[in-house]
Amino acid sequence: MTIQQLFNQDPAVIASRKIPHRPILLMSRIRLARNLEGFAFPGWSDARQRKQVYEICRDAIADAPQFNPSVHFSIGSLDETERQFLVERHLISRELCEGMTGSGVTINDNQDAAIMINEEDHLRIQVMSPKQGFDALWTLSDAIDNELEKRMDYAFRDHFGYLTACPTNLGTGMRASAMMHLPALVMTKQMERVIRAVNQLGIVARGSFGESSDPSGSIFQISNQQTLGESELEIIHRLNNVITTMVEQEHKARIRLFEQEGNLVIDRIFRAYGILKYCNLLSSGEAMNLLSMLRFASDIGMLPEVSRPQIDQMFMDVQPAHLQFCCGDRLDSDQRDVMRAEKLRAVLQSLPEPDPANIDFSKGWNPKDGESSQSSDRVKPDNLE
Repeated sequence: MTIQQLFNQDPAVIASRKIPHRPILLMSRIRLARNLEGFAFPGWSDARQRKQVYEICRDAIADAPQFNPSVHFSIGSLDETERQFLVERHLISRELCEGMTGSGVTINDNQDAAIMINEEDHLRIQVMSPKQGFDALWTLSDAIDNELEKRMDYAFRDHFGYLTACPTNLGTGMRASAMMHLPALVMTKQMERVIRAVNQLGIVARGSFGESSDPSGSIFQISNQQTLGESELEIIHRLNNVITTMVEQEHKARIRLFEQEGNLVIDRIFRAYGILKYCNLLSSGEAMNLLSMLRFASDIGMLPEVSRPQIDQMFMDVQPAHLQFCCGDRLDSDQRDVMRAEKLRAVLQSLPEPDPANIDFSKGWNPKDGESSQSSDRVKPDNLE
């Protein structure tokens, strides 16, 4: 299978027909870092050693039932756009894009599980889902990990746990993360305070593409920092508590925002709708921020809730590599800005105009995970002082 065929498979569209896209929590992910006993970490090994590790890991993954069927790519065989496409789908890290000899990735048929070979560690096992919580993802990642451990000898010490290239991953080697849409906390300038607070709990907030990435579209990746001294389930429990609190804080910030600056927020939503519907040039960063306002509108009822999956899909489709694969040609930055605007104009033709009369902050809210729930309590703008 080629990257173009992977793009044409488009599982996000299929999933959107079955999975209720949640107001705040976009996606959950668990990643496990593992290394092979007797081999230097990738950053310290030579090309011969990396190639040897690559072959051992690739063959072991191919035998794992969770990756039957699957597709495998050697990073060296991919061009820059193909690598960027995999980054945009969160199937590989930006670090693997610069992978040395012997770097690769195996992706399962549903594109919800992937294993990177010779990134910072020999293996980075990751599973993700827009619907399932950490408990289900941990069960799947643990099953994959156990299958691979039957075929390979992991570097493990009783006192330290799993040995990793970076000391911050030592122990369980697990990073659990949630992708969250937090526009109200950003607009009310509370996000910096929230980030400081979660840092004190051993949790870190980054941009949607991880370390050193910008939180475009008010999308943040929330993950654990500590991996040593706690079990996987303890880490998950602590992170779940933090995420639940952040969902509640975002919900409260949305209500306060309309109490204090309701007309301004409605104006920003209408401006975003108007620009997206009539623009001729649009950068990826501006598109993300404008789509964030439309997603916010769908969360609070100004747009129909059924429009949220379509908006979520556009977050992905406006990314540079996805635009390249959509048109089947290589585009420069200016050409991408034209095509991005064209795609968004087409989508906006199918969306109704935002309607402030439909604002309802309680509809569809479950503070524990952001999933749909039924509630008869309504908080209308004219009830807010």
